[in-house]
Order: sequence, then C-alpha cells, then structure tokens
Amino acid sequence: MTQGENAPQELYRLLPSVDELLRRPEFMALGKEVSRLALAKAVREELARARADVVQGLQTQETLIGYIERLGEVIERRMVEATQPTLMHVLNATGVILHTNLGRAPLSEPALRAIVEVAGGYSNLEFDLETGSRGRRDRHAEPMLLQALASLMDEPLEKLASEWSVAVVNNCAAATFLALNSLAEGGEVLVSRGELVEIGGGFRVPDILRKAGVTLREVGTTNRTRVSDYAEAITGNTRMILRVHQSNFRMDGFTERPELAALVELGKRANLVVFEDQGTGLLIPLERMGIKSESSLTESLRQAPDLIASSGDKLLGGPQCGLLLGRSSLVDRIRGNPLFRALRVDKLTYAALEATLLSYASHQEHEIPTIRMLRIPTEELRQRCEAVRQDITADTLEAAIVAVQSVIGGGTTPGTALESFALSLRPRAGSSSGLLAALRRQTPPVVARVHNDCVLLDLRTVPPEHDKVLSSAVRAAVEGLG
Repeated sequence: MTQGENAPQELYRLLPSVDELLRRPEFMALGKEVSRLALAKAVREELARARADVVQGLQTQETLIGYIERLGEVIERRMVEATQPTLMHVLNATGVILHTNLGRAPLSEPALRAIVEVAGGYSNLEFDLETGSRGRRDRHAEPMLLQALASLMDEPLEKLASEWSVAVVNNCAAATFLALNSLAEGGEVLVSRGELVEIGGGFRVPDILRKAGVTLREVGTTNRTRVSDYAEAITGNTRMILRVHQSNFRMDGFTERPELAALVELGKRANLVVFEDQGTGLLIPLERMGIKSESSLTESLRQAPDLIASSGDKLLGGPQCGLLLGRSSLVDRIRGNPLFRALRVDKLTYAALEATLLSYASHQEHEIPTIRMLRIPTEELRQRCEAVRQDITADTLEAAIVAVQSVIGGGTTPGTALESFALSLRPRAGSSSGLLAALRRQTPPVVARVHNDCVLLDLRTVPPEHDKVLSSAVRAAVEGLG
C-alpha cells in the first residue's frame, strides 16, 4: 500500500457524507427508534472522530474502510451508551460497609417501599391533615426519632418530646454549619485543638466555622484538653462550646479529653450552648461486634448537651441527611434561619428516614442493611465464599478463601475492623489489575480491591441474594481476559 493512499486528503475522500449514511438501510432502521435529528447529530460526531483519527495518523486505507463498514454498529452502540444513566447499582465487594464513594448506607426494604409510595403521587409533606392548613415538613421525622430514642433508652416519650425537637437538613456538615450560624454568628466558639478535623473531600472544621460567621477559639493542645482549658478561654463574646466527633482518626497514648457531661456542666455555669457534632448517628451499641468506644446518639442524649448533630447515612443506616436534635427553643431558632430552607431535604429523604427510624422504634433494626452487615457471623461468610468459589471454578482462574478484615468506613470507628472471609482470585491469563477493571465493566459493575496481587471479594458487603450475580460477573470477567 503506497504512502499516497494513506495521505489524509485521500482518506478523507473515503468518508461518506451524513446524508449518504442516513440513506443506508441500517441507519433508516435506527431512525425508527430515535429522532432523525438525534441520529444526524450522532453521525456528524462520529465522522468528526474519524477525521481526527486520520489527522493523528491512526487510520490507514484498510482500517478506515473496515471502520466505515461498521459505522452503523458503532453509532448504534454510542447512542445506547449516551442514553444510559451514569448513576447505577453496583456490587460492593470491598468489605467497606459505609463506602462513601459507593453511596454509603444501602436503604432497607421498608425505606424503599416508603420512597415508592410517597414518590408515586402527592403527599402531606407540608400539609396538616387534621386542620387542613400548611404544616411543617420535619414533623414527619421528629416524632419517629424521639420515639426511637425513647424506646432504646427506656425513657418516657412524653418527657423527651416536651424538651427536645428535631430539624433535618441535607447532611451533617450542613447541620453543623446551620447550628453555628444560627446560634453563634458574630461570637466565639470554643473547640479543642484535638478536634479540628478534616473530613472527606477536604472539608475542615475550621473552614466550616469561618463560613458560619463565627470566630474559632482553640483550646488545649492537640493531644490533651481539659475542662479548665475551656473555662479559661471563656470571654464576654463566647457563644458556644463545640465538641466534634473525631471521625476518621483516633489518638492513642498520652491523651486526655473531657467527658461531654463535664462540658455540659461548664456550659450551664457559664450560660453557654454546648453543641456536640456526634457525627455517626449510631443508635445501638457495637460492643457485641467487638467495637468499643464508639459514641452513640443515645449516649450523647443521656449527657444532655443543648444540641446534637449526626448523619443519617452512616451508622444510622438511612438516607443522606443531617439530624439536629436539641432543646426546642434552640431548634426553633435554627428553623427560623433563612438558610434552613436552602439546606432542607425533600419528601423522598423524609420517607426513607421515617421508615428507618421506625425499624429502631419497633426494635426491628435487623431490617437495616448496615446493621445486618455488622452482625453477619464469620462462619456464614466463609460458607458463602465456598459456594461462590465452587460456582466460578475455571482452568483460567485460581480461587481461594482467605481470612480478611472488613471495615465500617464512612468516617466512623477508626482503627477497628471486623473479622471476615473473602475470595482471593488470581487469573492465569492477564493480571489482577486487569481482572479488577473487567469486573467493573460487568452488569452490574463489581467493585473489589487488590491485595498481594490478588483480587479480593469480601462478601460481607455483598447481599446474599446477589451471590449468584457475583459468580456470573466473575466468570464473564475472566472470559473477557482470555
């Protein structure tokens, strides 16, 4: 083949026009499924890609002719890809229960049913059915959270409801921001240096304080802070004492941190609001799972700070939202902030949140996937791994069952892990990184991890009813490598 035949100007002449392509039978068939305008746009874009390939020297006469013959198939595939949603269900085989990049907590069946019921028509989101007048949207979550807390703490619901109120916003960072802006704007907020943490995505507590319009007053040292440090830092401009959940790290060794109850007592003496960013939304103790020293919403409430913030999609196991549980007078001030409307959540979040809280209030927390994953016995995981291993047996794959450690993730329980089992896969053809990528291309995509040059599939975070789906995905991925 001569150089002249592969010259750009010669190759350009091989490319058909848009009108010529649209008259082909395969394109006329496509035109019955999509609009002619959309099809013509896709054809022009594909021809532009072909011209760019010619300019870069990526096409010869032979390859270009073959490409032109396949244009119908290529454009059909691209149009299908262009109309597929980018947000999709994936199988999480990483062993990270609250995987932030994978959407954190999966919702329970009751929560999903509640979403479908509310989303399918109109709802009484802000409508009082008793009076026929406008209502308040967070009244749907408030009674259920208080009922769940009363049930778990064995406290009278009437007592909690008479003292505490609940506001719901779009996440815990928003809850913290809104509380600071509503209750301490223009004043000082005392925070321990050991609690000035950075959470996911580069968001830092000091930055949130500044944006909220308050002045940060650091107390204590990085590793040791006492109640006296807070007391000595109080001035006439101090508005609040803030205690922050240390989220994704833990300090050991020569450390000291005052109990929340001690800060509450100081707040009463100094007439200051004590606000705890509890973070995780945990309602039940984790000691049975071998996880100690993780703060819970119930423990925080027992120590009676003025305000508590937590997440809905972490250890609570519900939808993404931020909960503000506080003295009714303070929550009323927060609701009166114009920013409250900007940060509020929609009817679907309320539906899922209320159903999740109902599971706790009725002691049916096993309905919540996060809680189920925390409680799975290791022997059950080993047996499931064995069943999947037998289902994926192939000459092109080495598969073994190995002991691993799952983590809870989501900025919770730092430094702790759950004993687990995983499938260790090593392809005989191709690499482990290639298999990892091939698994992500399956339907549904499988997200796993590589350790010691093997792909690990931790079944703690894979629902048992999806084990067969996982097996099929592994077989297809391995075949694709071959």
